[in-house]
Amino acid sequence: MKIIKWRRESVLDIYILLLGLFLFATPWWFSFASKGARVDVWASSAAIVVVSLATLIAFADWERWLTLLLAGWLVVSPWVIGFTHTTAMHYSIVIGAAVVFLAMLELWIKYDPSGEWHGSPR
Repeated sequence: MKIIKWRRESVLDIYILLLGLFLFATPWWFSFASKGARVDVWASSAAIVVVSLATLIAFADWERWLTLLLAGWLVVSPWVIGFTHTTAMHYSIVIGAAVVFLAMLELWIKYDPSGEWHGSPR
C-alpha cells in the first residue's frame, strides 16, 4: 500500500481548496444577480478546486502557477466581464486575493533561497 507523503506546504493547498469550495457556493448563498458573474465564479472556483486536489495528490510546479493565474483572473474578472459594484465582485476579489497570497506563499516556501522555514532546515 502506497502512502502519500505530505509536503509541509500541503496545508496551504487545503486552505486554497476550502476557499475554492466556499467561492463555488457563493452564487447560491448570496443570489448573484448577474449571470456572467455566476458563471465566472463557478468556473473559476471549480478550476481552483480541481487544481488544488491535483496538487494535494501529485505536486507539480505548474499546478501552483496555474492556481496563481486563476486567482489573478478572479481579481480582474469583475472589470473584464462587467459585474463591478456587486456582491459577486467583492467575493471574487477578496477570495481571489487570498488565493493569490497563499499560492505566492507556497512558491516562496518552495524556492526560499535560505533553505529554512520556521527555523528548521530543509
